[in-house]
Amino acid sequence: MRAKLYSIKNHENYYYENKILKIYGISQNPDTKEYIIVLDYAKGGNFNYWMSKNYNNFEWSKKLHILFNISNGLKGIHQRKMVHRDFHTGNILLSTIELSVDDSIIHISDMGLCGDVSNINQSNIYGVIPYVAPEVLKGKPYTQEADVYSFGMIMYFVATGKQPFSDCAHDEFLVLIICNGNRLEVNMPEAPKCYIDLMKQCWNSNPDNRPKATEIFESIKLFIGCYKKDEAGFEDYVGIKKEQQHYEMEKQFKEAEEYRKSHLTSFDENKRSVPHPQAIYASRLLNPFTKNIPKYDNIDNNTVEIIDFTKL
Repeated sequence: MRAKLYSIKNHENYYYENKILKIYGISQNPDTKEYIIVLDYAKGGNFNYWMSKNYNNFEWSKKLHILFNISNGLKGIHQRKMVHRDFHTGNILLSTIELSVDDSIIHISDMGLCGDVSNINQSNIYGVIPYVAPEVLKGKPYTQEADVYSFGMIMYFVATGKQPFSDCAHDEFLVLIICNGNRLEVNMPEAPKCYIDLMKQCWNSNPDNRPKATEIFESIKLFIGCYKKDEAGFEDYVGIKKEQQHYEMEKQFKEAEEYRKSHLTSFDENKRSVPHPQAIYASRLLNPFTKNIPKYDNIDNNTVEIIDFTKL
């Protein structure tokens, strides 16, 4: 019950400023004794469902706008010294199924695990394996840097329209692969180099090398300015003059958009491929898959551990 009330407190505190779904109250099933939280209805469903309906028309300008709003919500949570702890596409909801540039379309949900950075329970790991940071899988407490890792995986989903590691079972073997430093590949021109660089910074194996949520927000704002604003509009929007490196970023986004439009048929074919039956994108207890993972404290923070998979 305490966790449920804490979830309500989080919703009430952050709804208006941080794109959290409005909460109306809490109830309890008299038969099962399970608690029920009543929230705003998000007509667009979660980001996974919304993407399946909109990807063909999901232009890079709209991709950036969606990420801008998600990063703004995460920034607000982190500025209040909080950690989401279960940040993935299933917990991002949209108020409409239609494509829109309305800031109110994006909502971050499932704040039940959200907590103060100084009071995080280390005993249980919940989430979706591809979105959980390697240091958390190795036993380190969940931090804001772990949320940033999750945001990097959301960036992958936005760029490709595909869930990370959808072609393999989400089990102990995948946990080992992630902890061994293996990441997904996205190459130009499918996504701009500046975008790929930010995404890879977010999922860096060393949490100290990941950007802050505020830095991510400012980077995406810069991307929008480079791609969609002329020289005068850029200066008004970003606050600096548009220089050569910004025109290079603009070129990268234009090339990525041309690539997207020319590969829509191949995306439709890939979309019909069935994910691995054990690829699970709903949050669950992950301790059964992490109990045999070498603990983080035994690993040099500046190196990537090499795991001999032949001995598993």
